[in-house]
Amino acid sequence: MSDLSTTQLMTIVGPIVVIQLILMLTALVVCIRTEETRGPKWIWVLAIILGSLIGPILFFVMGRRST
Repeated sequence: MSDLSTTQLMTIVGPIVVIQLILMLTALVVCIRTEETRGPKWIWVLAIILGSLIGPILFFVMGRRST
């Protein structure tokens, strides 16, 4: 198995990081604009920011209340 160069590594990791940032920003905007969430908003904001990939997914699955 050969070592990956920096360019090859960025080609693999770069799109994942971009998708993660878009997901995080989208979850933050939706959380802030949503009137009611399951639990305090500040906890969801912390979960989204600190939870990396899992936090935004959990917010979209469990955090929003259906009207």
